[in-house]
Amino acid sequence: ILFYQVTMRLRIIFVLLFSTCSSLAFQLLPLKCHPTSLKLSLSNNDNNDDASFMESLRSRIDEVSSRETILPLVVLDSMLPRQVMKISAKNPLLVKLVRNLVSQERPHFGMMGLAKLVTGETVHLKTGVEVEIVNRPSVQEDGGIQLELKAGRRFRILGGDVKTAEGGWTEARIGFLQEQDDDDDDESVIQKAEQFAELIPAWIVLARKQERQEGQIHNLLQDLGEYPTSPSEQAFWVGALINPIPAMGVALEIRPQLLTARTAKERVDCALEGIRRSIAHMNGSKQFS
Repeated sequence: ILFYQVTMRLRIIFVLLFSTCSSLAFQLLPLKCHPTSLKLSLSNNDNNDDASFMESLRSRIDEVSSRETILPLVVLDSMLPRQVMKISAKNPLLVKLVRNLVSQERPHFGMMGLAKLVTGETVHLKTGVEVEIVNRPSVQEDGGIQLELKAGRRFRILGGDVKTAEGGWTEARIGFLQEQDDDDDDESVIQKAEQFAELIPAWIVLARKQERQEGQIHNLLQDLGEYPTSPSEQAFWVGALINPIPAMGVALEIRPQLLTARTAKERVDCALEGIRRSIAHMNGSKQFS
């Protein structure tokens, strides 16, 4: 009976560790799973052993849940998935945060932007993207750091759970958003998104003549990668294309609107209007007022 109990506990712990490592690997938040960290006490006192086992189990579940849903937040830009940002950071708090994340091998934080309302008021968005610190940041002579960020999964702040972390930066409990919404399979939305196929090449031809740096569009397309298949992701891809980092000044800013849109139809409509107006501006048929 004792052998059966220990065997079953080992199986439970193995399943927990496997699911923990799989979940955190998706975020590149490594959890070191060493067999020596597991302590099974073969005691005649089953009650004490069970209590210790369950306490350890709860502790590991809480740790996984926290790492998956709490992110440090930086308000800097309304980045979209796939976008790449290269910056020189001199802000002491941001430098401290980046160094802390890199030292803990948890190179991710939440990137959020601002939106300007029709009333003229500027507000903080409650949606953003998880960004990965690509490679190791380089330290500059003035004490700042040079770093490259790659935007990934979208998230939304849950409730009003925003607080100041011990290190001084802001962090919040967030929920990652699904890549596809229910109406991504709607035939009318799919057909509408097919219009991107003609607009994207036309935009690229015009934008190459507006480059602020040689090869800017080529590098941008490399960063964005393969064109996605779902209407929502196609809209995000187009938004990242016409509102690149650094900005080219050839399109109106649509990224905050894309991030806050609730349906695939809203995203596709937003991206279609954005790329059409950008094309009209560049070819001179209807420039921005």
